[in-house]
Amino acid sequence: MASTLIGKAAVLEGLPDHPALKAILAWNPAALTDAKFDRSELTLTIVAEEIRAAAAAVQAAGYNFFEDMTAVDWFPSSPRFQLSYHILSHSYKEHIRLRVLVEEANASVESITPVWPAANYYEREVFDLFGVRFEGHPNLRRILMPDDWVGHPLRKDYPVEGYR
Repeated sequence: MASTLIGKAAVLEGLPDHPALKAILAWNPAALTDAKFDRSELTLTIVAEEIRAAAAAVQAAGYNFFEDMTAVDWFPSSPRFQLSYHILSHSYKEHIRLRVLVEEANASVESITPVWPAANYYEREVFDLFGVRFEGHPNLRRILMPDDWVGHPLRKDYPVEGYR
């Protein structure tokens, strides 16, 4: 934990004028749990309860294009799921990543579709394949698997040949 805080402090000191970082810190510094700058891309880890507001904050700061989102299952680690939102600013000509860590016991976060409607199908895909729920999503239902499918096939504990 201490090394994470040291790493976060180093990133914060090294990027004092980064527009996304400034926007998050101006909005709610407590929502930022980690920051990493690697290969010319900033990754901001946001507490799960604040993802929608964080998305709105970076959008207001000039990050105008939601590219995509994905999930990673870190089973058996806890928190189990990582959601990564990839966002672009055409005016700054740079990408950022908002990252959220989600516990298995309450695998849900707020939907960001009110901020970026383009997140609709990506959130449905993550729901379908990983089982993470998106609260406030306008149409959260399976998108790839049949409606009567049991389980979520991209979870690492899902049987290779499916449930029989």
